[in-house]
Amino acid sequence: MKRLLTITLVFSLLSFAASASSRKYERARKQVIERGQGYYKDIFMDSGIALTSRTYLPSARFLGLDIEYFASASKKNLTTKDTLRQTKLMVGSEEDTNGWLLYPDGAPRFRMIYVNGGSASKHANSLGNKGRERIGEYVAAGGSYFGTCAGAYIGTRGAKYVSGYRHVDKFFTLWPGYGHSTGLRKQSTTLTLERKSPLLRYFDFGKDCAVDSVRHNGGCYACELPDGTEPLARYKFKNTSKVKIDGELCIWAYKPSKSGGRVVLCGSHPEGVEYGERLKLTAAMLLYAMDGNPQPQIKGTLENGKTREMNKRTEDNNPDFTRIGDLQYHHFAVDVPRGCKSMKISLDGYEDAKKFDLTLLAKRGELAFHDNTTDKVVSRGCKKSMTIDNPKPGRWYISVRCETTVTTGTNKYGTYYRSYRNVLNGVPYKITVSY
Repeated sequence: MKRLLTITLVFSLLSFAASASSRKYERARKQVIERGQGYYKDIFMDSGIALTSRTYLPSARFLGLDIEYFASASKKNLTTKDTLRQTKLMVGSEEDTNGWLLYPDGAPRFRMIYVNGGSASKHANSLGNKGRERIGEYVAAGGSYFGTCAGAYIGTRGAKYVSGYRHVDKFFTLWPGYGHSTGLRKQSTTLTLERKSPLLRYFDFGKDCAVDSVRHNGGCYACELPDGTEPLARYKFKNTSKVKIDGELCIWAYKPSKSGGRVVLCGSHPEGVEYGERLKLTAAMLLYAMDGNPQPQIKGTLENGKTREMNKRTEDNNPDFTRIGDLQYHHFAVDVPRGCKSMKISLDGYEDAKKFDLTLLAKRGELAFHDNTTDKVVSRGCKKSMTIDNPKPGRWYISVRCETTVTTGTNKYGTYYRSYRNVLNGVPYKITVSY
C-alpha cells in the first residue's frame, strides 16, 4: 500500500510539473499574440513573383493569427498582371499611396511579413527599387520580417560561395551579413536549437532541443556574424566532400534598432508542415519575430484648448499630423494639473470623414486601448465627446482608433479588398482637450 501511494505521488508530481510547464509556454505565446493591438492584421505573406505560390501557412492557423497574402502565377504562366498586382500591393497605387504594408503615417500595418522560398534574386528584381525600399521602410518603422530559404537569402546583404563574397545591391540588407550557400538540395537535415534560444520560450522541443527531417533545398547558413546577430538553431548533418554544414547557423535573428522590427531568417523549409515539431518550430519563429515589434509611440502632447489637426497625407512626410488608417490607434499625451475639476475631450472629422467610424479612448498612466479602459466613446461616425470629472493629476493618454476597415475576398492572386478601400489613404480628424 505504501509503495502504491509513493508511485501515485510521483506520477502526480510529474503530471503537475508537466502541466505547469505547458502553462508557461501557453502564457509566453499568449503574451506575444495579445500585443497585436493597433495593427490591421498579424501577417502578410509574400508568395510573389519567382517565389513559391503558397496560399496557406499552417503555423499561422495553428496560432490563430490573421493573415493575408499575394500569390503570383507560376513561371510558365506569369503575365504583366502579376507584376502590376505585386506593384500595387507592395509599392502603392492611387487608392493606397504607400502599399498594403504601411499605414498612411508610415507605421507598419501588419505585424510581420513572411517571405517564401524560391529565387531570391529574381524576386528582388521583380520588386524594383520602390518595392525594396518599402520593405526596408516597413522594418525600420517596426514591422518584423521572417524569411525561409530564398526569403532568408534576400534578407541578407549578399551571398558567399567557396569562390568568395558576392554583394547583391538588390537584396534587402535587413541583416548586414552574408548567407553562405549550403550546396545541399532536395534533402532533409536535423536542426538543433541553441540551449538559450528564445524559440524555446514558446514550445517544448524535448531534451535534445532538436527538430528532425526539416526539408532543405538550396538554402543558406549565416557566416561571419555581425554584431547583434542572435544564433537560434544550427544544422546537424553529416558532412561530405561537397557539403560541409554540420554545426553551421541555420536560424538566426537580428533587430536593427529599438524602434525597428525583428528579422528572423531560416535557411531551411519547415513552413509547409502541418504537425509535430516542424510546425512548432515555424510557429516559434513567427512568435519571436512578432515579439520584436516595438511599443507604440505617441504622436505628441495635446495642449489645453488647442485643436490638433490630423489631416496630412502620406506624401506630406509629416507622420505626427497624418491621417489615421484602418484599425490603427493614434496615441496622444495630456498632462493634467492638480486641482483640475473637469477634462473634456472632443473628436471631430472633416467633411470627407463623416462616413468613417472613429473611437475615442482615455487612460491615466498608460496607453489607452479597447481592452484596458472603460473611458471610451464607441459609436457610429467620427464626432465624439468625452468628459472626465475630477481627473487625477498626472499624465493621461488619449487614443483615437479607426474602426472602419476594408472588406476582403480571395482570388487566384490571393487577398483582395472589395469595399471601403477609401480608408487606405487615411481618415482626417481633429482632436481637442480642454481642462
